[in-house]
Amino acid sequence: MPSTRWPAPALATAAVIAMLGVTVPAAGAATSNDVNLGAPCSADAGLRGFTDSLDKKTFEGTPVGGLSAIARLRDDRVLALSDNTGTVPARVYDVALSGDDAQVVGMTTLKRADGTPYNGTDFDGEGLVVEPHGHTVLASSETEPSIRRFRLSDGVQTASFEVPARFRITPAGESPVNLAFEALTTSPDGTSLYAGMEGPLLTDGREASGAGRQRILRYTGTPGGDYTPAAQYAYKTDPNLGLVELVALGDDQFLAMERGFTAGVGNTVRIYRVTATGAPDVSGVASLSTLTDPRAWLGKKLLADIADCPPSGATTKQPQPNPLLDNIEGMALGDRLDDDTRVLYLISDDNNSATQITRLYELSVNVPDEATLRDRAILSATDYQPGPISGNFMPKTPVNGITPPFPGQPIPGFSAVIPHTRGSKNANRLLGMPDNGFGSKDNSPDFLLRAYYIEPDYKSGEIEVKSHISFRDPDRKVPFPIVNGNTSERLLTGADFDIESLQWDADGTLWIGDEFGPYLVNVDKTGKVLRAPIPLFDGTKSPQSNELKPGETPTLPGSGGFEAMAASEDGHTLYPILERAKTGDPDQRRRIVYEFDVRAGAYTGKTWTFRVDEPGLFVGDAQILDGKRLLLIERDNGMGQTSFVKKLVVTDLDKADANGVLPRRTAVDLMRIADPKGVSTPARPNEYGVGDLFSFPLQSVESVLPLSGDRVIVANDNNFPGNDGRIPGRADDTEVIVIDVPGLRG
Repeated sequence: MPSTRWPAPALATAAVIAMLGVTVPAAGAATSNDVNLGAPCSADAGLRGFTDSLDKKTFEGTPVGGLSAIARLRDDRVLALSDNTGTVPARVYDVALSGDDAQVVGMTTLKRADGTPYNGTDFDGEGLVVEPHGHTVLASSETEPSIRRFRLSDGVQTASFEVPARFRITPAGESPVNLAFEALTTSPDGTSLYAGMEGPLLTDGREASGAGRQRILRYTGTPGGDYTPAAQYAYKTDPNLGLVELVALGDDQFLAMERGFTAGVGNTVRIYRVTATGAPDVSGVASLSTLTDPRAWLGKKLLADIADCPPSGATTKQPQPNPLLDNIEGMALGDRLDDDTRVLYLISDDNNSATQITRLYELSVNVPDEATLRDRAILSATDYQPGPISGNFMPKTPVNGITPPFPGQPIPGFSAVIPHTRGSKNANRLLGMPDNGFGSKDNSPDFLLRAYYIEPDYKSGEIEVKSHISFRDPDRKVPFPIVNGNTSERLLTGADFDIESLQWDADGTLWIGDEFGPYLVNVDKTGKVLRAPIPLFDGTKSPQSNELKPGETPTLPGSGGFEAMAASEDGHTLYPILERAKTGDPDQRRRIVYEFDVRAGAYTGKTWTFRVDEPGLFVGDAQILDGKRLLLIERDNGMGQTSFVKKLVVTDLDKADANGVLPRRTAVDLMRIADPKGVSTPARPNEYGVGDLFSFPLQSVESVLPLSGDRVIVANDNNFPGNDGRIPGRADDTEVIVIDVPGLRG
C-alpha cells in the first residue's frame, strides 16, 4: 500500500488507505509504467485517500467550516484558512494529520495591526501561504481584495501589499464581487508571489463559450519582506469555471485548480499543469479580449478531473456527478513519493452549509519537468531536387511568393520520418518521405513519389539531402492504371497514391500507408513495388479509391486514410490508423487502429478505437514507444496564430477498455516547448513561435520518431507552397526538431 517519506505521514499512511477502502489501479487502467498513482483518476493522477473527519466540527467555539485554502506547515501538520463566516473572527486552523483522520489542534485568529480581529464582514479569506521559516503566513481576501502577512504566534497583521487599482472590487475597480484573489502561492524560493483571479475583470469578460479570461498577478520580493507587483499573466479557464487555487512548482510551472457549480448537477473540479514559460506581461493590455496570439495565454494540460476519480465509498449530501465531489477550493503540494510522483492535498469548503461537506483529500500526481527543445534543422522550401519540372497542373498564380511550375521536384515536407536503417536511434541520419505532392490527384501527376535519405546538421541548422528512393512498379503489381503505366520504370506519382506513412519490416522491406485507397503498399529497399496494394478488409474506401464501383458511396472522407502507421519492435506487425472518422460513424471522435500481420500479408481483423479530443482533429503519425505503447500526433488544421492543437499523445494497445477504446495521456504540447538554450534564436524577420517559448505552429505536423529515452524527433509536411505558419507570406520550410520530453515513457 502507498506510503510517503514523511515521519508521521498524513492521509497517506497504510492505515488511512486501508480504512478508506481505496484500491490500487485496476487491470487496464491508464496509468504510467511503474508509477503507483493510487486509484486512478487519470493517466497522471490517482486518489490515495480522503477523510470527512473535519466535517461540522467546532473548535474553541468556532465552526470548523468554510475552509477555502490549505497550506503545509510541516510533515504532519497543515494550516487551513476559513473564509467569511458572518461575524465569527477570521481564523487559521492548525490541523494534525494522523494515521486515520485529521483533527484541529490549534487556531490563530487573524487581527489588524492594532490587535482587533477581522471577521466575515471585512475579511473573506481565500488564499494561504506558509512562509519558509514557518512563523508567518500570507493570506488573500476577496473583500477588497487584499494580500496581508500575519504572525502565527499571535495572528497580528505585520504587512499588507499593494493591489493595482483596477483589481479593486467594483465600483472602485473592475473586479466583480466574490471573484477576486481566490488563489495564492509563492515560488519555492519565495522570491515570487502569485495571486490568481477567480473570475475575469469586467473589462476582460468571458468568451462566447463561457471560458474565462482571468489574470494572475506576479509580485517580486523576499520571504518575510515586501512584495511589489511586477507582471500580469493571461489565464483562460474552461467554460463556466473559475480559477480557485494555484501551486507554484518553480521555473514558471504551476498546478492550477478550476472549479464550478451547476444547480441540480453539482461541482466540476479540474486540476491542470500550467506553464508560464515565455509568457508575456499583459499588465498594459486594457482587455484580454483583444489578445489574438494563443501564445499570449498560459499553457495548461489537464492532470485530473475529480469526477473521474473512483468514488471509493464517499457519500454526498446533494446531487453530484461523483459522490466524491464537493466545493473543493484548497490545494497544497506534499512530498515526493518513491515513484517520483507528488502528494497533492485538496480541501473542500462546505460554505457552513448542512448540504455540503468539509472533506480532505490526498492524491498523487505525475508532474515531470517541461519539454525542452534540444535541436532544430531546416530544409528550405525551395530546395528543389533533380527530376522533371513539376507543378504544371497547378494554377499559375503566386502562392507565398512562389509561382508554379517548379524547376524540378520540391520536397513538400515530410509525412513520415523513420530511421535510415531499421532500429537505428541516430537523429542525424533519417529517411523522410513526402506525400503525394500538391494535395490531390488532379494537380500532382508530375510529382514523383520518393523517400529521401537526409542528414540534419543541428550545429549549422541545415538539412542535407543525400539521396533518394524512387517508388516504382516495373513488375506491374499495381492492378489499376497509373500515370506512367506505359513506361518501363513505371515511376509512381502523386496522382497514383497519396503516401503518408512509412515503416521498415523485419526483412528490411518498406511498407507505405496510403490515403487514396486507403492501401498498404509494400516495396523493397530500392522502392520497387513487391505486391499488389492491399485494401482494407472491412471495405472502407475513400472517394479516391480505385476499388470504388460505379455508384458506390465512399465510407471514408477524402484525406482520411493511413496518415499514421506504427510498426512493432520486431517488425512483424503494422498498426495503420485512420486519420479521420468514417463518414457514417456516430462517434466522429473515433479513429480506428488496425492490426496487420506482415508475415501473413493480411489484416488480423483486430481493431482498437483511439478517440481524439475533438471531432475535427487529425491523427498525424504514430510510432511504437515500447511493447504495445504508441506515441501519436494529434493536431488541428491551423497554422501560425490559428494553430491551437499540436500534441504528442501516449496510448497502450494492451490497456483498451471492454469496448476497445484506448487510454490516452498527453505527453507534450508542441505549441509550448521550452527553449532555454536559445536553439530557435536568433529569430528571422517576422518569425513566429521562437524564443524562450518555442512552438511548432505548422499546419501539418505529420512525423514523429521516438529515439532513446525521452528524446523525440518531430517534423512537418509544409504543403508546398501553401503553408506560411512560421513566417507570414513566406512558404514554410521543412523543420526537423529534437525535443526532450521528461516522463515520456512514464
